[in-house]
Amino acid sequence: MFITLYSGSVYGVEGKNIAVEADIASGLPQVSIVGLPDPAVRESVERVRAAIKNCGFKFPLDRITINLAPADFRKEGTAFDLAIASAILAASEQLSSAPFQGALVLGELALGGEIRAVPGVLPMVEKAKRSGLHRVLLPLSNAQEASFIEGMELFAVTHLSQLGKCEKSGQGWELLRYDPSAHADGSDEFLAASHEDFGDVLGQHHAKRALLIAAAGSHNVIFSGPPGTGKTMLARRLPGIMPPLEEEEALQVTKIYSSAGKLPQGVSSLLRVRPFRTPHHTISAAGLIGGGSIPRPGEVTLAHRGVLFLDELPEFSRNALEVLRQPLEDREVTIARSRAVFRFPASFLLACSMNPCPCGYLGHETDTQRCTCSEVQIARYRAKISGPLLDRIDMHIEVARPLSTEGLQPGMNSSQMRETVQQAHQIRLERERRLGRPLSTLAGASLLQVTLRTPAADQLLKMAFDTLGVSLRAHDRILKLARTVADLESCDAVDASHIAEAIGYRSLDRKLHAL
Repeated sequence: MFITLYSGSVYGVEGKNIAVEADIASGLPQVSIVGLPDPAVRESVERVRAAIKNCGFKFPLDRITINLAPADFRKEGTAFDLAIASAILAASEQLSSAPFQGALVLGELALGGEIRAVPGVLPMVEKAKRSGLHRVLLPLSNAQEASFIEGMELFAVTHLSQLGKCEKSGQGWELLRYDPSAHADGSDEFLAASHEDFGDVLGQHHAKRALLIAAAGSHNVIFSGPPGTGKTMLARRLPGIMPPLEEEEALQVTKIYSSAGKLPQGVSSLLRVRPFRTPHHTISAAGLIGGGSIPRPGEVTLAHRGVLFLDELPEFSRNALEVLRQPLEDREVTIARSRAVFRFPASFLLACSMNPCPCGYLGHETDTQRCTCSEVQIARYRAKISGPLLDRIDMHIEVARPLSTEGLQPGMNSSQMRETVQQAHQIRLERERRLGRPLSTLAGASLLQVTLRTPAADQLLKMAFDTLGVSLRAHDRILKLARTVADLESCDAVDASHIAEAIGYRSLDRKLHAL
């Protein structure tokens, strides 16, 4: 007998429907899985065989052929286990095939028949809905995640034997119907994660002002200063003042974490907090932007719509840093393989920190702390950061050591800063609706055409380009930065004061390459 049902796979961070075709014919007992399966899929035969026998079913002693279509797409992972077992049981008439029509079947099988969670359920269920499927049979531990996609009938199962009990009951899968409200426990640690408050930061008002601008316009920022001045402390508070994720953004971020297998158990809704990723400086280029024989998302994709913080930037390998140039420009990562091209979203705010030299005290010497680095060591340290990469960082902030702790005031707290950012964010969104595209995607003449400026602003911008030696890319980034400063002040036109402040944040590139 022959039967077809549907399972799913993850392609990059998007779901893909996979048809599971099972044919049982007379012949020597044999099970063949075709359709470019990887070792984990081929090994599913033994898991399925043991699970079927241990759940009171009979494994057919015939020639069984399982085809995973489309056949030219490589299949990996364990999400096909439940679909393969169901197809064999339905083809051997131990289960009715009717409930599987129009259904997506996902789940990993244990030898005893227990059904385990699999990663990537959210993008697979979303793809199934767009393809016309309306039912999902999946592990109970994945059901809450699948409920984020509205309009799908969910049937949650914990053991393969439950399918047999449903068959005997005559009620079909109704015994397995999943009600999200009945399983919500109210615990959502990932969403409730609170970021530290800027009210805890004494002084450093210049750096806090810079982060206010960065959060309002999603501008990349780098902090430079001696150890202990609060560079990391400031950066970790950045997500707490950024606007909450919109519905579409929240779905996209949640899909990314689902496909990467990093969505925490018990999350009861889409992720609303912007991601904050801080990889260690020993990370490889593939770990940063993604990779592998079947590419997986890297840190830049996990930071999508959030913040990627690179602490001690010159300690990262030159190769790892250089691969950031394309994602920073295109807002996505493209990884080509012989059989396919994978695209991962990577629209993130890059925040970095660094010392002025290897020992950290160049230009910030005190009576007890002096710089001990040679000119060669300083040049080698700074050479880790190339000009093209630095050119893509909008704001270069000097974080100096306070001369005294007396009189230091905390200034605005995160709640006050978030309110200010939200107001500027709404102004930017309204302008982007009128333009039909984000301002960040414009450059050159098109950027100048849509950015309202005063004559004094134009004159100062031209002077900066002629006398300071900034590149055309830096010229555009100065203008975009000035536009954000104007939004924070609710100004329709960019004035000379806004340009001047934006230019003030473009100093580190010249200092880094002065040696």
